[in-house]
Amino acid sequence: MRMPSKKGATLIGLVAIVLWSSLVGLIRSVSEGLGATGGAAMIYTAAALLLRVTVGWTPLREMPRRYLYWGSALFVSYELCLALSIGHAHTGQQAIEVGMVNYLWPTFTMLAAIAFNGQRANWLAVPGLLLALAGICWVLGGEQGMDLAGMRANVEDNPLSYGLALAGAFIWAAYCTVTARIAKGKNGITLFFMLTALALWVKYLALGGVEMNWSVSTAVHLALAAAAMGFGYAAWNIGILHGNVTLLAGASYFTPVFSAALAALMLRVPLTASFWMGALTVCAGAIVCWLATRVTARA
Repeated sequence: MRMPSKKGATLIGLVAIVLWSSLVGLIRSVSEGLGATGGAAMIYTAAALLLRVTVGWTPLREMPRRYLYWGSALFVSYELCLALSIGHAHTGQQAIEVGMVNYLWPTFTMLAAIAFNGQRANWLAVPGLLLALAGICWVLGGEQGMDLAGMRANVEDNPLSYGLALAGAFIWAAYCTVTARIAKGKNGITLFFMLTALALWVKYLALGGVEMNWSVSTAVHLALAAAAMGFGYAAWNIGILHGNVTLLAGASYFTPVFSAALAALMLRVPLTASFWMGALTVCAGAIVCWLATRVTARA
């Protein structure tokens, strides 16, 4: 297979960011028809089949044992948190807010790399974290902005979704930190998606999920969600292997804004100026944390 040019690979990597940015709206749309657990199980089943074709399969014997065990546990846990936090949201607005909480993971990943992987950084890491957390408070405060009472009321309305989203942000940061050290160049993403789908089906069958109500719209959103996941990972692999990694890393920090914009369009949810200010602040916090490591690297 002929590899694309560096510019072409970079464009393919940027497509991955757009695909992933559509997931909050698509997962929510599928959940409205098939239920939180059933919808997620269908999405990950279809995505696993696509990944088998696009990314391929790494034989189990070739994967380091620690990567196989820890990677599987952390990846499946994260994907369950992500899909179920969005699926259990009470409204479209809440689904978007939950997605924004989950996008604290870039900031947490940087901090975990500093704490556990020996990544050097300077004092900018602290204001970066504070900025990201302030942005989430801004988003959850509602129309009043940085309103702690409004934020508390918002979270208390659905602690399950917000709690799962925050847990997911920590888990994905741990996954990125751990796999960077133990994967040894192997890619178990197809297996991890299969395990996620299996875990969701076990939950659906054992605990009893809601009845799946199929429609043309639900089927289309399911296909799009699976494609966004499956082709997103395939496109990102091409981008980071053959494209401009610096450009792709910078663009990825704006995923929360892209995701909120696409979800607002798909779910027909008007977002306030206060929400957008909070979303941009979350992005700014992640970028400042990244700069904390880049400045040190150049020193």
